[in-house]
Amino acid sequence: MKTKSLIAALSLFVLAGASWAAGAPVKAADGVLVGTNGMTLYTFDKDTAGSGKSVCNGPCAGNWPPLAASADAAPAGDYSVITRDDGSKQWALKGKPLYYWAKDQKPGDKTGDGFNGVWKVATP
Repeated sequence: MKTKSLIAALSLFVLAGASWAAGAPVKAADGVLVGTNGMTLYTFDKDTAGSGKSVCNGPCAGNWPPLAASADAAPAGDYSVITRDDGSKQWALKGKPLYYWAKDQKPGDKTGDGFNGVWKVATP
């Protein structure tokens, strides 16, 4: 009987994990969106919401790494998935692609907020 209970509990755990993994890997921390690594996420004013594209490619993406989505990621709520110029997938919030800032050093850093007047901390 204990084995059946353990298997049932593990099955629920796996299903719950799969359900979480299907959504965007973000959470709110102090009113700011962060990735599962705890690092701040940003939006870029030059991206057009709902276009399904990112205009931050090449060297820009080196400084502002996209919040990567798996090839089988599915939209959930306000989160969607766009296809980047290189064919990779990226999470977007309300149609705006989400990025990290390479110069943030630790969770809680927001050094990219307001950068060049076009980068903003993403909020839920």
